[in-house]
Amino acid sequence: MDKEQPNNPLHGIKLVEMLEFLVNYYGWDILGEKIRINSFNSNPSIKSSLTFLRKTPWAREKVEQLYLKTKQK
Repeated sequence: MDKEQPNNPLHGIKLVEMLEFLVNYYGWDILGEKIRINSFNSNPSIKSSLTFLRKTPWAREKVEQLYLKTKQK
């Protein structure tokens, strides 16, 4: 079972780790421009953003894609 997802670049990376990396890299303002969701633009916080992202698959996918793109830089 150790090799469940050997080709998944996000395997083992928690959503909170991705979000914290992106906030540290871009800041809330630029992150809110890149991914247009209210939890990034209106009174942003890690907690409220995580709650939204866990319930909203399309938004989580955007965060994951931006994370992968940013890590490649």
